[in-house]
Amino acid sequence: MCGIFASVGFAPERERISIVAHRGPDGEGWETRSSPAGPVALGHRRLAIIDTSEAGRQPFSDPSGRFLLTYNGEIYNYRELREELIALGDSFRTHTDTEVLLAAWRRWGEHALQRLVGMFAFVIWDDKEKQLFAVRDRFGIKPLYWVEGQGGVAFASEIKQLLDLPGGERRMNLPRVHDFLVGGISNHTAETMYAGIRQLRGGEWAVVDAQDSARVRITVRRWHDMRRASVPSMSSDEAAETFRELMEQSIRLHLRADVPVGACLSGGLDSSAIVGLMSRILPEEHQGLHTVSACFTDKSVDEKPYMDAVVSATDATPHFVFPKPEDVIDHANLITWHQDEPFASTSIIAQWCVFAEAQRTGIKVMLDGQGSDEILAGYHFCYPYHLAHLVRQIRLGAFLSTIMARRREQGRAVASQFAQVAFALAPRALSDVMFKVHSERLKHRWLDTDVLNAIGRQPSPLRTAAESLGLPSPTDVASLCDVMTYASNLPMLLQWEDRNSMAHSIEARVPFLDHRIVEFALGLEAEHKLAGAETKKVLRQALADVLPPAVRDRRDKLGFATPESNWLKGPLRPLIEDGVAKTLETCPGLLNGTGVRRMLDDFLKGRDALGSTLWRIVNLGIWADRFRITVA
Repeated sequence: MCGIFASVGFAPERERISIVAHRGPDGEGWETRSSPAGPVALGHRRLAIIDTSEAGRQPFSDPSGRFLLTYNGEIYNYRELREELIALGDSFRTHTDTEVLLAAWRRWGEHALQRLVGMFAFVIWDDKEKQLFAVRDRFGIKPLYWVEGQGGVAFASEIKQLLDLPGGERRMNLPRVHDFLVGGISNHTAETMYAGIRQLRGGEWAVVDAQDSARVRITVRRWHDMRRASVPSMSSDEAAETFRELMEQSIRLHLRADVPVGACLSGGLDSSAIVGLMSRILPEEHQGLHTVSACFTDKSVDEKPYMDAVVSATDATPHFVFPKPEDVIDHANLITWHQDEPFASTSIIAQWCVFAEAQRTGIKVMLDGQGSDEILAGYHFCYPYHLAHLVRQIRLGAFLSTIMARRREQGRAVASQFAQVAFALAPRALSDVMFKVHSERLKHRWLDTDVLNAIGRQPSPLRTAAESLGLPSPTDVASLCDVMTYASNLPMLLQWEDRNSMAHSIEARVPFLDHRIVEFALGLEAEHKLAGAETKKVLRQALADVLPPAVRDRRDKLGFATPESNWLKGPLRPLIEDGVAKTLETCPGLLNGTGVRRMLDDFLKGRDALGSTLWRIVNLGIWADRFRITVA
């Protein structure tokens, strides 16, 4: 895991890579070339994970000197690819996956991408053709931003590396800021919250043609096919067996490293399953299994009993951190700088504390459970789509039994379930009206300003996310999983994870996002994901023997939750009150001050549960202040 930078046409500035030294404390590299369109620069900050010797230093050149690579990520099947390339006549001077990646590109070009199992963002300069290729992995696990301005184009691991380049403005991209404030969503389109700064989406690549002295030309294409794989109908046992085989294969690959490997453990199904499988496989690769967890004294969000059950079952060495309200005060500004954009929840701070503890423990690679909820419909908000699909299929028996199971096991009121299903069944025009009415009720007209009214009426963030990739708006579990995986939830979670882990010079790996697992899971029928009140059925069945019963049979869902509402009303009340005032001052004209203050008063007096919305307002102000972002 590393930090990269590349530019064509712009004057080379080495500080563009130095600013992300936290992503790679093990070395810095910088090389320049020339082209008809102007200077070419490639920079790299190294976090040494595989072949930690100086042989892995980047930017990395092939023996001919034609190709130059700067690369962030891991190619987990590099050993197999290396043997294949050797059989074809290639030779290698290092044991790095970097050299394998460049050799694969040299031999197969863009067709090499389909052979890669891993997470990656890389840039390759072809000195012969005077072209630069920038590539991002299938699901956007590793970041890659870009900006195009007068005279050039640049790519980088973090947005801050692109600021103040031509086109890299310190100005709000108002539609994306609106989506964040209304729905708490970000990273769901090719745009960022900065005007002019974009990202390659997961599964995309860009070609920069520098052969013309008059201009640099960039073309963005998609290399990964998002069409749902065809998975044959199968029994529960068959689905579980296949899922188990894929998971074991993925864990083995994700344990390839020449440094200590540990795991994030939340006590939920996903992280517990990973730790359980690691405990079976790790003795072949490493000595000992270390886990890091965030715990809370507030029992409403504390999952330590489940963590303890996993630790006991796996004989892991646990490390616990107890995030406090003071951590929010102490770290919010720094975390916002690392995240580059405002973040929607204080749960990010809990994750920050986990990676900070992993760094103190000396663990350099951490496996995490991101992705499972998206590919297997693990969120409770997936149920309305599932129930609506049952209604469309006229499967009323299954519909009613699911409604009653959720009332019995999840405490979901029947009336509220019917209301949610009605929303999911509504035609698009009606759902747009319902969304507008719902958002108006919540916001106390706090977004009713000339600045935001000027961008026009915005669709729901979920619809924006789907349309940004040409995906249909969700109507059932299958289409919802597609959107969550490629466009909405997962890209946002991966951004937070990347920044929090890299801030502590730790490589975070996500075994559920082996593309073979994702393709299989997305192609499964809904019955393998949701059964009554049981979520992620195929996972529970496939890994029943490695999950403690207390974890396997859970029906609640928390994730990296914090006691946010209690914190904001209690010890963090001054932060929220001062933060709201600061945001209104820092972002003049963006928000309706009267409406924001009314919302704050309602929250503090217990009349409305708007703590997460208020946090977004406060964090938006922290971001605007830290990065000197203007409204217009």
